[in-house]
Amino acid sequence: MQRLADLYCKLLCAAMALALVVMVVLVFGNVVLRYAFNSGITVSEEVARWLFVWITFTGSVVAMREHTHLGTDALLSRLSARGKKICFVAGHLMMLYICWLVFKGSLEQTRINLEVLAPSTQWPVAIVYAAGVFFSISGGLMLLLDLWLLVTGQVSDDQLVMVQESEDAAALNLPAAPARAVPH
Repeated sequence: MQRLADLYCKLLCAAMALALVVMVVLVFGNVVLRYAFNSGITVSEEVARWLFVWITFTGSVVAMREHTHLGTDALLSRLSARGKKICFVAGHLMMLYICWLVFKGSLEQTRINLEVLAPSTQWPVAIVYAAGVFFSISGGLMLLLDLWLLVTGQVSDDQLVMVQESEDAAALNLPAAPARAVPH
């Protein structure tokens, strides 16, 4: 299961890289065409904006799988292993609920906008809202995988705190600095 999730995330990263290349080509090409030839790519702004939305939602799925979202562990790091497990489950259940809310709202917006066409591309605006559906399903599966790993005993006690205290530590994939005791 974990290997499948990791492969899925690698494919998502490749798709994000491709989308970023397309965005850069469209935007840069449009700038060059406007200034050099008094022309432009009509669909470039719209497609680039949609790609940015999809990259954001796709990156959130990858960040969820890699546990690289920022947070604070001041309380969690002080809890016992049992307390950490309880917080782990509670946090994942809350995130699953949020994924459900995003899914419900995004699906409704996708359905509403199936017939609404974008001005430049004439593509359904539902494509933008489908990113939320994609995120909520993929993110929900990543959360369920984490819960499954916990239930089957494949999560060690040091893996129960799944946040990075510092952006620098997260970028370098380093453990966050331990919390310091406050003198009385």
